[in-house]
Parts: sequence; structure tokens; C-alpha cells
Amino acid sequence: MASGAQRRIKSISYAKYGYIFILPFFLVYFFFQLWPLINTFIVSFHGNGKTVEDWVGLQNYKDVLFGGEGRRVRVIHESFFRCLKNTVILWVGNFIPQLALSLSLAVWFTEAQLKIPGKGFFKVVMYLPNIITAASVAVLFLQLMGQSETNPGAINFLLYKMGIVKRDSASLLYHTVPFIEGVWQSRIVIMFIQTWMWFGNTMIMLMSGIQGINPSLFEAASIDGASSGQVFRKITLPLLTPIMAYTLITSMIGGLQMFDIPFLYTKTGNVKDHLKTVAVMIFQYFHAQANENKMGYAGAVSVLLFFITLALGLIAFYMTRDKDEIAKKKQRKKIAKQAKLESKQFGGISL
Repeated sequence: MASGAQRRIKSISYAKYGYIFILPFFLVYFFFQLWPLINTFIVSFHGNGKTVEDWVGLQNYKDVLFGGEGRRVRVIHESFFRCLKNTVILWVGNFIPQLALSLSLAVWFTEAQLKIPGKGFFKVVMYLPNIITAASVAVLFLQLMGQSETNPGAINFLLYKMGIVKRDSASLLYHTVPFIEGVWQSRIVIMFIQTWMWFGNTMIMLMSGIQGINPSLFEAASIDGASSGQVFRKITLPLLTPIMAYTLITSMIGGLQMFDIPFLYTKTGNVKDHLKTVAVMIFQYFHAQANENKMGYAGAVSVLLFFITLALGLIAFYMTRDKDEIAKKKQRKKIAKQAKLESKQFGGISL
């Protein structure tokens, strides 16, 4: 006769397969990214110029954050905060319209009552910009809006044909449209490029979040006579909080590390001050000439960007947390604690 242990149904755990799937990422990370990350922290405590091997402690951080008496230190201090301001402006300026557009399309495509033909085709087309490299996109828009004697740019040439843009007879250059030269005009173009590249990816994630909501909630709301706006505000948005938090944090991490589009936006390679991000500043400092070596400052700025991203990520996580679930957990802990105290009062016997 089989014993109880033999009759027990064996449970199968598939957790090991999950670890196998994520193993390649960690192997690549440890081999190619872990040491550069550690070395960045080490470099940030060393000097600049010809004394790059000298240990200077927190001096680089003080110079970047608070400046100093020397002109070089003041320039680095001012440049850091200017680049940080540009980075935040460019990220916020593309994230808000990106989220609004992605959320609208996600709700539209998942609406059961709307019989939209060709949904799959539109989803693929809207996701395609996400798989194009940022460098290719930057070159594409630069060709559209740049100007030179041999290549006036498609936008300039089109506006010239329409009589809006004039051509200088001496230099043979077309008068530059403000899209590429103006401070806010060029920023808006960068924001548009970032939005165009990433809204498809955000839309897919939000669609997966909406499809994960129990359909019975929408059916109950429909029976109760709720309008589409009420369903969106009372059901869809609150239940999308976890995926919205994920979208916000991942977009913020990518936005604060924005490099390709601003760096490649000008043909000369000299990034305008109003487009220079923190990542561009770090790249330029790491690749400065030998007599102007700024590797210590580049390491310090990299570490500061890491902690800024970490702090903003924690704030975003705190602001988007599920307050109802936290309240329920506190209530369960309170009940469990109270039950434990009552059990002790009766000699450990639960009544």
C-alpha cells in the first residue's frame, strides 16, 4: 500500500527556466559592463590633466557641484547644471506627449466596441520607429533640415521652392529655417524625434496593461451605464498604475542618458549649448585632448547622474505606489499582530 508521501502529488517548479533565460544578460553584464561601472567610480576620485593618476578624493564632486575660484572650475560647474537643465527639458518635453499619445492609442486599440480594421497593421507600423537606431534617425532628420552648399536639406529646399526661404546669392546657402538653429525650435525637433521613436513601445506596454484588466469590470461598468470617460478615469487609469510607474521610470532612465539624437543633430559635431545633455558632456570630457584631460570630472559627472537617476526613480516609485494595497497590507499586519497578542494571553493556545 502506498504511503502518504508516495501518494502526494509532486509539484513542478519552472523557476529554473526563468533563471536560464535571464542568465545571458548577466553574463554579458559582468563581462562588459560591471568593470567599466566600477572603474568610473574609481576614476571620479582621481585628478585631471597631467595629474590624472593622483588621488583627489571628493574634489571633483565639489568642483562640479559648487564650482571654485579658477575659471576652468567655474566653466565645468556652470556647464554641468546647464546640461542637466537641457536633459530634463528634453526628457519631459518628449515624455508628456509620448505618454498622452500612447495612452490614447492603447485605449483606442483595446476598445472592444470599436471594430477598427487593420489593427495589427497599425500596431506594427507605429512600433517600427522603435527598432531603428537613434543614430540613423538623427542622420535622417539632419538630412531633412540641415543645410550646406551641396545639400540644402529637403525642408529648406521645399520652402525655397514655395518662396518662404530665400537663397544667399553670394554663399549659395539657403537662409536657415528656424527648425535647426533656434533654441526652442531645435529642442522641439529633438522632443518630436524622441516621441516618434518611443511612443510605439510605450503604446504596446500600455496595451498589455489594459488587456490584463479583468474584462468583467468593463462589463459591469457598461451594465451600470458608465460612459467611456468614466470607465477610463475610474477603472483603466487606476489599474494601470503599475505599468505607468514602470513606463515613467524606464523613460526617465533613458531620458537622463539621452545622447545620440542631440550629439548627431549637427553636421559639424559641435553640439549647441542648448542641446548639450549630461551624457554628451561626459562623452566630451572622456575624449578631451591629453593636455586638457578631464577624465576625473567625467567620472564624477557620471556618478552624479547615477545618483540623480536613482533619487528621481525612488520619488517616481513612491508617487505611483498603490496606496490601497499598502493600506491593506498594514491592516493585515495589524490583524496578525493582534491575533498573536491574543494567542499569548491564553498561553499560546489559539481560540
